[in-house]
Amino acid sequence: MKKFFMLSMLISAICFGSNAQEDPYKWLEEVEGDRALEFVKKQNMITEGRLANQKAYQEIYAKSLEIYNSPDKIAYPTVNGDFIYNFWQDKEHVRGIWRRASKQNYESGSPDWEVLLDLDEMSKKDNAQWVFKGASGLHPTYDLFLVNLSKGGGDAVEIREFDVNRKAFVEGGFLIEESKGGASFLDRNTVIVSTDFGDNTMTTSGYPRQARIWKRGTPVQAAKLVYEAEKTDMGSWGGQLRDGAESYTLITKYITIFTSHTNIWINDRLVKLDIPVDAAVSGLLNNQLVLNLKSDWKVNGMNYPQGTLVSLDFKELIKGQKEIQVILQPDALTSVQEVSSTKSKLLVNLLTNVKSELYIYSFDNGKWASEKVDAPDFGTIGLAATDELSDEYYFTFTNFLTPTTLFIANAGDNTFEAFKSLPAYFDGSKYQVQQFQAKSKDGTMVPYFVVSSKSTKLDGKNPTLLYAYGGFEVSEVPNYSATTGTAWLENGGVYVLANIRGGGEFGPKWHQAGLKEKRQNVYDDFHAVAEDLISRKITSNKNLGIFGGSNGGLLVGVAFTQRPDLYQAVVCAVPLLDMQRYNQLLAGASWMGEYGDPDKPEEWAFIKKYSPYHNLKEGVAYPEVYFFTSTKDDRVHPGHARKMAAKMMDMGYPVLYYENMEGGHAGSSTNEQRAKSTALMFSYLLMKLR
Repeated sequence: MKKFFMLSMLISAICFGSNAQEDPYKWLEEVEGDRALEFVKKQNMITEGRLANQKAYQEIYAKSLEIYNSPDKIAYPTVNGDFIYNFWQDKEHVRGIWRRASKQNYESGSPDWEVLLDLDEMSKKDNAQWVFKGASGLHPTYDLFLVNLSKGGGDAVEIREFDVNRKAFVEGGFLIEESKGGASFLDRNTVIVSTDFGDNTMTTSGYPRQARIWKRGTPVQAAKLVYEAEKTDMGSWGGQLRDGAESYTLITKYITIFTSHTNIWINDRLVKLDIPVDAAVSGLLNNQLVLNLKSDWKVNGMNYPQGTLVSLDFKELIKGQKEIQVILQPDALTSVQEVSSTKSKLLVNLLTNVKSELYIYSFDNGKWASEKVDAPDFGTIGLAATDELSDEYYFTFTNFLTPTTLFIANAGDNTFEAFKSLPAYFDGSKYQVQQFQAKSKDGTMVPYFVVSSKSTKLDGKNPTLLYAYGGFEVSEVPNYSATTGTAWLENGGVYVLANIRGGGEFGPKWHQAGLKEKRQNVYDDFHAVAEDLISRKITSNKNLGIFGGSNGGLLVGVAFTQRPDLYQAVVCAVPLLDMQRYNQLLAGASWMGEYGDPDKPEEWAFIKKYSPYHNLKEGVAYPEVYFFTSTKDDRVHPGHARKMAAKMMDMGYPVLYYENMEGGHAGSSTNEQRAKSTALMFSYLLMKLR
């Protein structure tokens, strides 16, 4: 086996610019293949046997399940008309229930929930593992919904029409077979749908090329084609853009994950909006189309800088005219995180040096004016839900040590009150939060948070878990994690959250500093934080563990292959690892805007330098890695983790591998599965770092 491995590596070294050479572990990409599943089941048994027998496992599992099943969880609202909708899982509802209560009843604090759909009952009846993936309703009556259902938790969904008054699926109603895509009502008898319509209707990313308008009572194949993307685009989707009583049919073609063409279907013709391809459409209010600019925009003799939030007169834009208003222009430490709207107000959630601030904007007399919401400081605000029929909205506040609280607020008079808080699952008064900065290789200062006991000694011996993501302009912010508190902090661990480049903490520029050929900046930032933790004697390389999932799984894969000397434990979850084939696996092609195209020699030249699968070497003291993925992950192919683990095993390196047989990209579908994955992970970390 060793000779075969060395030969295959020699061939790979000679032919690195081509994907034509045979990968000896390619058979593990056959998701449901007998040989591949035999590998998975064998490794699952080994890993579970080892980790489930750790001293802390059972206690962590039981406590985590108690937390996930807690009746004291917040029932987060989704507002549709006069009702609050909520999806809920607990001990009695393993797969979950979709339910609703009147808004008034919900806000009483003791809602009398009306169960609409029982996923456990449905799964038993159909002998399937149904996972609820959300629902979109018919405006303004909201008596009919299009319900998204996944078999096992993947992104591909079956869409069924549901009557909430009858609490039943509509006989002979709209039904879309399992596919990646989506559908939205345009009126009672019309939907706009993007799905797999057959041969040549899906992109190389695995998403729909076509958007069609489908009339009730006709076959879906007869639906009217109104837009078709190129096969090499990411995909196209349709929906409704509403502004009070007015609504517009919106069709968006994503060229890449960061660039798109926005179109309006009006008077039976398609009108392409003349806006930057990389601007994010953030809503429509009072005829003002809100855009978040990801790069400088020069128009009408003016320059609008990257990161600025602007609005345009929408009806004039449809005619080809651009009348622009600046809503806000963030400074170097500030970025726009969320934008939403109530009936008459715009809500803008900002992040300033990784701390949230919430503002209400009003559009009066052709200008925007703002007032700050006096929400709690030094934490993270999230916009939970808005109401299109009023100025009422819901927001959350949390930080590392403060249990999440849901607030009911009114944007009209800028008032709010606490509605529901999570219980304190651990004693936060024993811990402290500090924010430090590490100097990256190129001199960039990278902030990070450290959560530790107030009695922590700076002796370099503290078991420490470093987490980061570093991609896709996703901001990592302080949040209350009951399971991290009980399983890690209470077991003597230190928790670190790093705000490395590639994220959105400081706006588009922070993200773009880690794109494609600049990707190494992301990894240098991560190494710098690790080194800074060690230099401050918070921990040592023998007590430092790292954790990342998805793009974060790639991050930690690069971290341990580039700097094995820094890390003692690695949790690599639902990861990308084979960066030569990632664009050919499931949704991988859609991420070439982030990583680059490995089929282009000039781009593979920089990708190959960090691709974990291609940078494994013999005779290196790698940490014993714990890989975690899901068979039903149809976004990031489980083959990445499978192949990396198998390759390391054949090189003689000890690894731990666990693959949940359902759960999709989230890794788990039920609370029992979530508790098990939590217990396995923290048992591994405690085993390696204490």
